[in-house]
Amino acid sequence: MTKLFQLAPLAAALTLTGVSPAILADDADIEARLAALEARVMAAERRAAAAEARLDEQAAAEEYETRLAALEDKASSDDGFSFSAYARSGLLLGDEGKSLPGGPYVTPAGTVGGAVGRLGNEPDTYVHARLNHQHTFDNGAKQRFQVSFADSVETSNDWTANESELNIRQVFVELSDLPSLENSAFEDATLWAGKRLDRDIHDIHWLDSDVVKLAGLGAGVYDVQLGDSWKANFSLYGRSFDDFRLDPEDTELSDDTDSLVLTTNNYVGNWQLMFNAISAADNDQRMTDGPGTAADSGFHSMLAYKGDSFFGMADGGFRAALLHGQGLGAEVKQIGANGDLLDDAKATRLAIQGTTYLTPSWRIAPALLAEVSEDRFIEGDDYRWASLNARIANELSENFEMQYEASFQAMDLDPQGYRGRSAVEGNFSKLTIAPTFKPDVGGFWQRPELRAFASYTAWDDELNDFSTDDAFGQEGYTGGQWSFGVQAETWF
Repeated sequence: MTKLFQLAPLAAALTLTGVSPAILADDADIEARLAALEARVMAAERRAAAAEARLDEQAAAEEYETRLAALEDKASSDDGFSFSAYARSGLLLGDEGKSLPGGPYVTPAGTVGGAVGRLGNEPDTYVHARLNHQHTFDNGAKQRFQVSFADSVETSNDWTANESELNIRQVFVELSDLPSLENSAFEDATLWAGKRLDRDIHDIHWLDSDVVKLAGLGAGVYDVQLGDSWKANFSLYGRSFDDFRLDPEDTELSDDTDSLVLTTNNYVGNWQLMFNAISAADNDQRMTDGPGTAADSGFHSMLAYKGDSFFGMADGGFRAALLHGQGLGAEVKQIGANGDLLDDAKATRLAIQGTTYLTPSWRIAPALLAEVSEDRFIEGDDYRWASLNARIANELSENFEMQYEASFQAMDLDPQGYRGRSAVEGNFSKLTIAPTFKPDVGGFWQRPELRAFASYTAWDDELNDFSTDDAFGQEGYTGGQWSFGVQAETWF
């Protein structure tokens, strides 16, 4: 009986584990059964401890997942710092092993914006690096700050401080998602102020030419919703013209002025319509190089279209723009940047570009840039030029392709003696072959690229007489020569 009283607590515990106390009735084998039951209790305790450990592990895992999700949300937001850049650097040599002049604006037409193909035609090192900081406030408002630096040199030396053109290109702040602007046309708008290149600049990459460039110090607002498919940007930019003479007797430059550009940029579907009014007080007092009065105001406009196919003929895309300006607006690419333009100056420019695949391994990017202008700097001057360019690539493996570029420019320039320049008429042509390595082929916008290249350039002899201080006509650079080089280009 004493043993049974001793086993009473154990029997109660066994009942909780589902074991009947009836097993204690047979006193003959009580010891064996007791040992077995003790083992089962210990096993149950181990299972309970393991279950508790699993619960603790599950709780820890859930906490980890919660923290990870929070980190992922933070990483996917716009908060924090980011870095982006464009850069190119390479060596351009003639067949005698000496450096050659080059660049998209090397021709006489380049003095008025006439660019030619850039592949195998760039002797410079250029970098534009952008550092951004973005932050979302507790009320949902967002800010973005950007500072960017740019530099361009043509020397091959490693230390270029004497030749450097290092410049702080942009310093601005943007504000967006402001709660007080909800339920208005400005609900999705972005406000900004500072020094910047306009957000919606677009270019013809193959010619290294902006279609239109708006830049300076000022303020504005992007993406004002004026209709179901109509958004508009509004801005005021200021630029400073160089010092200039008010009187021919002055031996030094004695005055300057500011150029103010008031812009509205409208987007309706695939269409873009841009208007710019330009004013520069007292610029009409500037001394000119010949007959005519310098402009103190101007007007600029652009009609552009962004296509979703390759001119309706194939998959790909294209962009076309028609620009016109008068007075200070006759510098149709870099708006409000040229104070030498006459009051009667007029210019009209056409820019067209596209990209498509001809076959699964061949792609092409043609471009056309052309302009006619008159009364730019001296009454009666006349500038006419047109550039046709085609970049072609053959993708031969996952990391290698052959690139080709053909460029042709026709020009008829009559500067009327402006800056000692002579009237010329003629053609320029360039053909480039460039074996190219890249991490992954598959389009014209994949970078970085490492290239070797060989280019042949030729032009009419008459173009050598345009100016005594340009590249054409120099010894060893009179047209009809080969150039060779290597280049790296990247953006991210």
